[in-house]
Amino acid sequence: MTSIRRWLLGWLICGLAAASGIAAFGIFHTAREEANELFDYELRTVALSLPSNLETAETVEQQGSEFEGISDDRILIEIWDKGGSLVYHSRLSPVLARLPAGIRTIERGEAHWRVLGLQQPERFVQVAQPVSVREALALHLALHTLWPLGLLMPVTIVLVLFVVARGLAPIGGLSRSLATRSLDSLEPLRLDGQVPVEIRPLVDALNDLLQRLNAASQAQRTFIADAAHELRSPLAALKLQLQAASNNGTLKDDGQTIERIDTRLNRIIRLVQQLLTLAREDANPANEGVSVSLRKIGEQAVSDFSLLAEQKQIDLGLEFRHPVTQDNPCNVLADPHGVSVLLNNLIDNAIRYTPQGGRVDVVLCLTGERLGFDVVDTGPGIPERELERVLDRFYRGEHTKGTGSGLGLAIAARIAQRQQLTLQLANNVEAAGLTVSVRGFIRPGGSNAAAL
Repeated sequence: MTSIRRWLLGWLICGLAAASGIAAFGIFHTAREEANELFDYELRTVALSLPSNLETAETVEQQGSEFEGISDDRILIEIWDKGGSLVYHSRLSPVLARLPAGIRTIERGEAHWRVLGLQQPERFVQVAQPVSVREALALHLALHTLWPLGLLMPVTIVLVLFVVARGLAPIGGLSRSLATRSLDSLEPLRLDGQVPVEIRPLVDALNDLLQRLNAASQAQRTFIADAAHELRSPLAALKLQLQAASNNGTLKDDGQTIERIDTRLNRIIRLVQQLLTLAREDANPANEGVSVSLRKIGEQAVSDFSLLAEQKQIDLGLEFRHPVTQDNPCNVLADPHGVSVLLNNLIDNAIRYTPQGGRVDVVLCLTGERLGFDVVDTGPGIPERELERVLDRFYRGEHTKGTGSGLGLAIAARIAQRQQLTLQLANNVEAAGLTVSVRGFIRPGGSNAAAL
């Protein structure tokens, strides 16, 4: 996969390294040439600075403090008098043959010398220096001229890394903005002044795509709402007609056929309602929620299922676990319709599988800083190996009794996921039955537990 960051860094750093190498080569060779010219000037300076009388020249090594270091292995000094006799040469240095005046490079044995000959009125001075010494000194000086470039190179690389990172930061911000969005969020991306002009066409194209997806999602939700009305109404009308025919005697039977038809119609109506509820929850986007009373939702749900609970002689009630009290409204930020559907499905599921004379409790509780509720029943519970699978759509346990489609808990799990809640199932420890826990409701204003 091609990376813009790696491509930019690769070309910039490689180009910078190549340019620095060429610059270093040019600086190095220029410095060496300058150093060689400086050493030639040094030879001329030494030749001109030697004493003019031969007596002093013979004692340069012993008495001339101003010439200390001249007669070492760096420079060879030789002096001939007017008659051509060698009257002085540097101590412990080889004697070179007298060469014509001027400067030149000669080879003696395996060594090369840079020689300067200077004709003076009373003598001939010849100053020489080993080329190896000159090259070593020139190399040392040239390398010293490269240290600023060596220091500048890592600083420039760090600057390139910083500039490239800052230049690509808007793309990273756009990626993070899209990655942190929920699947249901189709709002357009907001542009600010920091978005570069080059990225604006991409953002505009993404916003256009999001707008079209939002329109398609709205059409899907509209279709689901229309389908809910169109499917629910004919089935309810058919049930009413069946009941009317049974009451006025136009439908003759032993009663079992009518009962079976009525049971199947009820099951079909419930299945259609659950399918439409599940489809609606899948299509609805996650919203920020409004302030609602969890206690009122619980009271309404208990009231709605009280008749069904009475038919099975089940004790259905709303309880409060400390520190939650009956006087506390338990206000939370949530989708009231979604929470009602979630709680209704859990209560309906608990009543259906709790035997006659059992108990179903809706318990409001507080965990840390988050409110929640438990739906506790005294039914048969769920085998441990099936606790996670029962949240799958259309899954019914092997030993499940009664009628059902396996969608009740799946709908509850989908609503909890959409509202960023945690739904957990656990069998009761001290008694038979199942506890379904829903946690994670946020309270308005972030009130703490002391407010309860």
